[in-house]
Parts: sequence; structure tokens; C-alpha cells
Amino acid sequence: MSEQGIPVAREDIVREHIVESFHGPGIDPPSLDDGDTAYGWVSQSDDVTPERITSAAVLVPIVERSEGMTVLLTQRTAHLRSHAGQISFPGGKSEPHDGSAEDTALREAEEEIGLPRDRVEIVGRLGQRTTGTGFHVTPVVGLIEPTVDLVPDPGEVATIFEVPLRFVLDPDNHKIETRLIKGLERQFYVMPYNGYYIWGLTARLLVALRNTLGKS
Repeated sequence: MSEQGIPVAREDIVREHIVESFHGPGIDPPSLDDGDTAYGWVSQSDDVTPERITSAAVLVPIVERSEGMTVLLTQRTAHLRSHAGQISFPGGKSEPHDGSAEDTALREAEEEIGLPRDRVEIVGRLGQRTTGTGFHVTPVVGLIEPTVDLVPDPGEVATIFEVPLRFVLDPDNHKIETRLIKGLERQFYVMPYNGYYIWGLTARLLVALRNTLGKS
């Protein structure tokens, strides 16, 4: 157990454990907003009203490499109007023709990194999260093979990289920082890795992934 009482996942994570840790496509676990409120995290900006919330989804891709599973992430291009240069999962806002959060996540992943939707095995969802910028995000977890050739969209994605799942599951790699945002003290997770500064929603979802896979 970690100091916070959160189960620490084993290093020998295999696909069977990952599949069994989730409830399957389309089923939501408890919202991350509820738990974070209890610990003083503020996910939603005070000026974001319910009618201004936009539904969105991200794909949390786990790559099944023989030398050890990894989590795939992207770095956004520097010229984007929002979240430029930040680390993120493939994803975006839901479109009217999307039938589910899974549809949104798969469509966005195909657009952003060229990941064919038929090469993703959806295993379930992490808890939903409302961001300070007004997005209600559903994280969809999927397994992908390492043989898939990925091509980043140069208009959105600067880099595609992978973080060892073993690194993500180690609670010592999850830090908490505090920053003044709009005059309010905000706490958020950070997870620096190999020169990449992973923070905010992306880091929070990696913590949720650790907590889910860490359950025995």
C-alpha cells in the first residue's frame, strides 16, 4: 500500500489483469470529480456553468510490447490556440454523429495519430473528469499492438511517445504541485518523464489508471 492508502500495482501486469480490472466498454466507474473534491482539488473553473460544459473523450492506449507494456501519449504542437505543447492523450470533443464516448475516442485517435479503430481493443473506461476549461471528459482505455504504424497529424501532434506502464504504476513517480491560477491556489498531479512534463488532466488520468490496475 502507498502512504495514501492506495494499492500499489504489481510490476508483472499482463493483459488478463488489465482486462479484468475494467467493467467493459460503455460502463462508467465513479467520477474522478467526486474524489478530487474531497481532497481539495478543483477541476472546474468557477465561470464554467453546466450549460457551457462540452462532452469529450480521450483514448488511453496501452501498447502490448513484449519487453513490457507502455502507455502512449502525444505532445501537442506549439502553435495550437489551447494547450499548446502540452502532453495529452489522443482525444477531443464529441461530434453529433458519435454514438458513444468510445466512438469519439477512436475517431480522434485515428485523426490525430493515424491509429485505425479496428486495431484497438477497448477494455473499459476510467472515471469521467470535468476540466477547468469546460470539458466533461470520458477516458476510454484500449489495448493496441506494437506493430501498428502511427502517423501524427502535423497540425495537432508534434510527437508521439510511450511511457513504460511500470513507471506509471509506481506511486513514487506521481507528484503534487500547487500553483496560483486566477488568484486561487490549485493542486494538480505532475509526472515528469524523460524530459516530458506530464501534468493536469493527463497526469490525473494516469493516477486513475494506476489506482485501477493496482487493485488486487
